[in-house]
Amino acid sequence: MSAVVEFQAQVKDGVIVIPEQYKSSLNQAQDVRVILVQQNSKPTNDADFLTELLENPVVMADFVPLTRDEMYER
Repeated sequence: MSAVVEFQAQVKDGVIVIPEQYKSSLNQAQDVRVILVQQNSKPTNDADFLTELLENPVVMADFVPLTRDEMYER
């Protein structure tokens, strides 16, 4: 059985400290899955937003790009 726990923490020197109330439920050699969500990573302006998208494109499985003719249809 898996348990999902969410908490906020700061990363210091690459280390995430697990809050005391969750430590007792973890075994020393237990594997866990970690998902990081940075709180203040939003781009501050349009140029930053475009740079962010270029560096981290959104991948969509069924995406089909427009043809040249479709792009210029009016």
